[in-house]
Amino acid sequence: MEKVRAFLKRKNIVFSAHRYGVEAMGAMALGLFCSLLIGTILNTIGTQTGYAALNTIGGYASAMSGPAMAIAIGYALQAPPLVLFSLATVGHASNQLGGAGGPLAVLVIAILAAEFGKAVAKETRVDILVTPLVTILVGVGLAAWWAPAIGAAAASVGHFIMWATELQPLVMGTLVSVTVGIALTLPISSAAICAALGLTGLAGGAALAGCSAQMVGFAVLSFRDNNWGGFFAQGLGTSMLQMGNIVRNPRVWLPAILTSAITGPVATVVFGLQQNGPAIASGMGTCGLVGPIGVYTGWISDIAAGNKAAIGAMDWLALAVIVVVLPAILTWAFGLYFRKIGWIREGDLRLG
Repeated sequence: MEKVRAFLKRKNIVFSAHRYGVEAMGAMALGLFCSLLIGTILNTIGTQTGYAALNTIGGYASAMSGPAMAIAIGYALQAPPLVLFSLATVGHASNQLGGAGGPLAVLVIAILAAEFGKAVAKETRVDILVTPLVTILVGVGLAAWWAPAIGAAAASVGHFIMWATELQPLVMGTLVSVTVGIALTLPISSAAICAALGLTGLAGGAALAGCSAQMVGFAVLSFRDNNWGGFFAQGLGTSMLQMGNIVRNPRVWLPAILTSAITGPVATVVFGLQQNGPAIASGMGTCGLVGPIGVYTGWISDIAAGNKAAIGAMDWLALAVIVVVLPAILTWAFGLYFRKIGWIREGDLRLG
């Protein structure tokens, strides 16, 4: 047993929820962002401006989502070069065979392929042959064996959530908004979760509402402690910056969570806000304005498909209210109350 532990330590193979569920999943979301999401944005700009070259570039970027995710996962796992580069093939196969649930298939299979590749790396004199062969054979073999089932399972869960949200927009709007919003602020990837489950439509709108409540909410709530630098770092960056403060005083999280419990059902019941762009955008909130851009690209796709006549004033109003106005006002109001009763004190939300 000691020899096995020593071998795993030497190979930097660490079996932990943090490495796989936080580091690898977070990296996967970045890989998806740099391929599918950017490709979708470029394609939308190309369609709107008539500049066909952007559509072509966007198509190339989107097509590389599988390899980009797998390589990003390998990078997070600190895979050596031969393993890292071989994961491009593994990611492509897993994403293709995983269908609608491809991102989850890529996450599971790329992790296993990377660890197997790391285990054999530099163990033979013909490393340049052995390491890529093992990584690719293990990865593609598992993709052929597991990816369709993993993808189908993830797609089924996503479809169930979206179906339930359509059926019970009040209850599910609240549940999805609060849950995904909390995931956004925790050191896990809400974007990867939404991508893996393929959350779009009304459920995607609720997820966007929850994420925006956390980001815009914390930006406004902590303004007196952090001024404009902290405002933009959280409002356009990530509310995860507040995790240290949340650990020290969990009650500072309540205003944003309560806000998400309101904005979610308002998005689903009152406005019927749908996020029909890439599923990853549902879990991005206002980070780089990716969430609102996702809604816009969804509008354009719906118009092209004949599912929407045009983008109206109410569409823009709903987006502004759910993403910016309500999160800012409600979190500020809840914050005033919690400061008044002493649950949030001066400096509790200071960054750095």
